[in-house]
Amino acid sequence: MSRPRRIVLLRHGESEGNIDDTVYEREPDHALSLTATGRKQAEQAGVTLRELFGDERVSAYVSPYRRAHQTFQALGLDPRLVRVREEPRLREQDWGNWQDRDDVRRQKAYRDAYGHFFYRFAQGESGADVYDRVGAFLESLWRSFEDPDHPPNVLIVTHGLTMRLFCMRWLHWTVAEFECLSNPGNAESRMLLLGPDGRYHLDRPFERWCTPESYGFTG
Repeated sequence: MSRPRRIVLLRHGESEGNIDDTVYEREPDHALSLTATGRKQAEQAGVTLRELFGDERVSAYVSPYRRAHQTFQALGLDPRLVRVREEPRLREQDWGNWQDRDDVRRQKAYRDAYGHFFYRFAQGESGADVYDRVGAFLESLWRSFEDPDHPPNVLIVTHGLTMRLFCMRWLHWTVAEFECLSNPGNAESRMLLLGPDGRYHLDRPFERWCTPESYGFTG
């Protein structure tokens, strides 16, 4: 088995939906594009990633959403070094087709009270549903490590909630721990680094907005 030295999780750059939530009433979520600011954010992230990866090979997985594809393209990675695949299991949490802004705002308030992991949007997904498909992707990812020539780097271009749930699944966080974490900013990254102990460690924590409840066990 050839495990990568680093697994980089990158949130897409700022999209049309990040600055105007009425756009979901007119455009499908998956079809929303990056803003000019989002493209600049992705380009800047690309500068950092190109320096990080150097001349090493990269196995990249990209959410099928347009803003994720555009983010990956704006990174400017050397195509000779990158093997890229679209990965539908890394998509955004499904909200249920076109959205009514006022209804979504009400549901977000319900989710805040009910819990982000368990609350399911009408005709959409709960955080738990996203967790399950992220877990299915991780099984495929681990199988890819069986290739003795697997690249030393993995890059995942996805969405904020999916990033948090990926780390929750990988690092065995509890639901209470997940509930206290905030999304990373647009085009912000986190890295899972392979340590000398043979385990992966997060390079820096997600911001917390509260302290998780304790039930006498840890993740």
